[in-house]
Amino acid sequence: MPSPYRAIFAAPGTLGFSAAGLIGRLPISMVGVGILTMISEITGRYAMASALTGTLALAAAFIGPQVSRLVDQYGQRRVLRPATLVCVASVAVLLAAAANGWPDWTLFVCAAVAGCVPSVGSMIRARWTVIYQDSPRELHTAYSFESVVDEVCFIFGPIIAIGLSTTWFPEAGPLIAALCLLVGVWLLTAQRSTEPEPHPREEHGNRTSALRSPGLQVLTATFVATGAIFGSIDVSTLAFAEEQGHKSAASFILAIWAFGSCLAGIVFGLLHLKGKSERRWVLGVCAMAVSMIPLLLAGNLPFLAVALFVSGLAIAPTMITTMALIEAHVPRAKLTEGMTWISTGLAVGVAVGSSVTGLVIDASGARSGYVVSISSGVAAAAVAFAGYRRLTKPAQGEEPATDGDGDSRTQQQGDRVA
Repeated sequence: MPSPYRAIFAAPGTLGFSAAGLIGRLPISMVGVGILTMISEITGRYAMASALTGTLALAAAFIGPQVSRLVDQYGQRRVLRPATLVCVASVAVLLAAAANGWPDWTLFVCAAVAGCVPSVGSMIRARWTVIYQDSPRELHTAYSFESVVDEVCFIFGPIIAIGLSTTWFPEAGPLIAALCLLVGVWLLTAQRSTEPEPHPREEHGNRTSALRSPGLQVLTATFVATGAIFGSIDVSTLAFAEEQGHKSAASFILAIWAFGSCLAGIVFGLLHLKGKSERRWVLGVCAMAVSMIPLLLAGNLPFLAVALFVSGLAIAPTMITTMALIEAHVPRAKLTEGMTWISTGLAVGVAVGSSVTGLVIDASGARSGYVVSISSGVAAAAVAFAGYRRLTKPAQGEEPATDGDGDSRTQQQGDRVA
């Protein structure tokens, strides 16, 4: 591991909570594709499978920020454990319903309740922010490392989920994902020394949502379209691989996509870039949009793998820059909620993208699903351009965690918002 990455683990407890976060985050790439594979294996209905996956993502989009808001107010341990138990129980009932042929509505109810899944990535990033709030260089490296961890999850998660559901039994992928969530959250919340202190509403006037920030609104709206990219690619790639007669290869193709992002994130974390973060962010969103075009031209799996690898290079740097911009526009007392709103935007986009793509594939074939990916990329770039001026304006109201270029505020200001 390069020295900047070794340096961030010098702080006590960082290795422990990061390892727990890796286990707890595997479900983000396993549950959706696992349910998609399970339903397609049992019923062969891609529209049904994608709609169910979309329901889960949409429920998580609405419930997730509220869970994170409670975390900001009451602490990670008090909120995450009961939320995780409800989520895991709901997934268990969903699997039983699918295995026993219960009515479709029972599957959708279980998927909706399972939306209380906590945003483990936001919890980990909140811990890094507390530790390195006055060290922007180390914080940038920590965010980069966490984006790499996200991509590692997306490399191995789909492989595990699709592999289990296609070679063992259909429900195996979502089942293992739920167990990973349970173990990861319990290990994370057992580490109290690095847990951020709660910010009760009465003490900090924390009654309003972090989403009132105009800058966060732009970031969230853009990531709705970005989530549609992700959702459409997942469904299209699985269907395309099945059309090619190699359905299980979809997990490896998606892993190559994540591997491209992982490599870009590692390199980006070693850099100490100058200039405005807002400009880099817009360029990253545009790069993601342009990289969707070759997907529609893919006529075989090797070409698709190369095209996805290239498109993945823009993902992690854009996500890392997004986290820096959240710090610039969200008060520290609402930071976990602010980070979760990005996940919410992605989840809404995944729900819309996967559902629309399932319908398109059922009507016109697998490759046509990538039209949804291209359209979503164009929408993301358009929103990013339209909201650029909002991102360059100073944050209103409470002081954010950092200024627009990622530099820490003074300790006096930090004490006032923390």
